[in-house]
Amino acid sequence: MTQTKSTSGAFASVTTLFFAWGFITSLIDPLVAAVKGIFSLSNVEAQLTAFAFFIAYGLVSIPAAMLVARLKPVKAIILAIGLMIAACFAILTASNLDTYTGVLLGLFVMASGITVLQVAANPLAASLGTRERSHFRLTFSQAFNSLGTVVGPLLGAKLLLENVEIPEGETLDPAMRDAALGSIDLSFLIIAAMLAGLLAFIWWSRRRISDGAPAPAKAASFSETLKEVAGSRWALIGGCAIFLYVGAEVAIGTQMALFLEDDGVWGLSLQQAGYYVSLYWLGAMIGRFAGSALLTRFAAAHLLALATASAAALCLFCVVVGGAPSGYAALSIGLFNSIMFPVIFTLTLERSTASAAATSGFLCTAIIGGAIIPVLTGAMADSYGYAIAFAIPATCYIALCAIALLASADNRRAIATEPVQVGH
Repeated sequence: MTQTKSTSGAFASVTTLFFAWGFITSLIDPLVAAVKGIFSLSNVEAQLTAFAFFIAYGLVSIPAAMLVARLKPVKAIILAIGLMIAACFAILTASNLDTYTGVLLGLFVMASGITVLQVAANPLAASLGTRERSHFRLTFSQAFNSLGTVVGPLLGAKLLLENVEIPEGETLDPAMRDAALGSIDLSFLIIAAMLAGLLAFIWWSRRRISDGAPAPAKAASFSETLKEVAGSRWALIGGCAIFLYVGAEVAIGTQMALFLEDDGVWGLSLQQAGYYVSLYWLGAMIGRFAGSALLTRFAAAHLLALATASAAALCLFCVVVGGAPSGYAALSIGLFNSIMFPVIFTLTLERSTASAAATSGFLCTAIIGGAIIPVLTGAMADSYGYAIAFAIPATCYIALCAIALLASADNRRAIATEPVQVGH
């Protein structure tokens, strides 16, 4: 009974971390739209905010796993939150110096902290329960991450997008630009305060988390991970799937406010469009709660195939039909994104012949898709418009549907007993 209470308490404490990194990550969406106006950027240049953030997953995931194995989860979580607070002040400094490059550097540091946080926290959330309910537990945990992604764009639209919309080819006047840079300051001061409160809560819960935590697995080095993964067909397929999914999700989210602002879609003010971005993430939250229940009754691969096919159809609707209805279609994609990340992870772990540590480390690294695909989507938006740019995430979802069908046809492998490192 004591062990059960300790495990439940540890899970509840760790869940707060899911909310926090979801909240911060979703602020990238309004930030892309804000810096586009503040610094007079093209879509490709504005998408460098997403690039600077998500490139950290590719560079830091495996070193972070080695760090967590050395420090143990609680110390690693505290270190990660401290790093994220430092990143907030780096971004504050950059905005006061009026340098976009400095903002990008601060975002990279922030994402590095979040990467360490995820690598430390996710094995706890994944392991605190029975192995048989892994699909349910991971999807349910992600629902709280989604709650943060709903709240983040609402605050971001309020603080970051007021008075930053300008006609193409023009620039903000100096007074409005200073006010917009001040909004970035206020946003990251709020985040720093929130993180300080979270740091205090984790310190207060440190014994409960340590008592409920499983023994950490030894992290593989980067070369060891690549060697194991190279020999596993499903580890490579799963890495490709994570790359495509995260890239498509981030590309749509970061372009959403600009898409809805377009006169050919809804013609909203940029701030109003920013508020609607929260509906994209609300769909993901609702879908994850509903998906948690569906995954206890239906095959995960079948649900993944249905979700990816639906998301691809909605993207193609935006490309082919366009107009006001495409705004509703674009926002609806979040509902079908909901189960993709945790299901791809668990399906891959079930089938991979590499160790769970190597497979999950590689899958975390594959989140780098969130850095690459949004830049490609931004380039297409610059050349052909926001609606046509949905062709890129549509292609990603079609490929993901094919992977889901392949997983359904493949024989299931036994679920690995090593801790699973997941999270997005």
